Amino acid sequence: MSWELFDWTIIGPAFFAGLIILSTHVPLGHQVLKRGIIFIDLAIAQVAGLGVIAADVMGWEHSGYKVQIAAVSAALIVAFALNWTEKRWPKQQEALIGILFILAATGGILLLAGNPHGGEHLRELLVGQILWSTWPSLIPIAGLYAGLLFVWFAFRDRFGPLGFYVIFAIAITASVQIVGIYLVFASLVIPALATSHFQSRNRLLIGYLIGAVSYFTGIALSAIFDLPTGAIIVWTMAGVALIVGFTLQDKRIT
Repeated sequence: MSWELFDWTIIGPAFFAGLIILSTHVPLGHQVLKRGIIFIDLAIAQVAGLGVIAADVMGWEHSGYKVQIAAVSAALIVAFALNWTEKRWPKQQEALIGILFILAATGGILLLAGNPHGGEHLRELLVGQILWSTWPSLIPIAGLYAGLLFVWFAFRDRFGPLGFYVIFAIAITASVQIVGIYLVFASLVIPALATSHFQSRNRLLIGYLIGAVSYFTGIALSAIFDLPTGAIIVWTMAGVALIVGFTLQDKRIT
């Protein structure tokens, strides 16, 4: 245990990264639960990751615009495909999403089979590199999410399935490169699930609070005890959600 690792120059940007990701993922998570397509985030995140891996295999600069285009293009193609399958085979949609996830995950393994650093790349996609976040790198993402939130809250009642899938794909593409697939799933599902029984306008606020407390506590524990950041945040979020769920289980906040 070392308090010397509790450095605000590192923890500050990492915590801000968590907050901007929660800004879109908490409301989108409610929609995911409502639609009953729990694993869509895993599938699209994995596809976006596959786009990043493909760009890396082609020798494109890891932080360059070509990588971002590859990732978001892959995610948008899947968004349009899932919109089509939802209309054609609605009862099989969740199974198709699961198959998509498996194909994208194994596709990434195949692309990295000859790469000596393939294991490291896969680990980065799964658990993320949130502690490597910097203020300059987060500003464009914050701007992107501000735009997505405006569109979501202003026009969501007019959205069909395609509008949801497109916004979801863009949001996931940005977040998976910061926090990894595991935290993307946790940020979408855990706060939404913990507040699913609340019948009030405060449901969204409580979800944000669960996520914010979890990110800050997880990042702090990671820094102090030198633990993998993404993994400890996931466990912290589950614990905070359980506490909130049991504490407010029989209450309705008005």
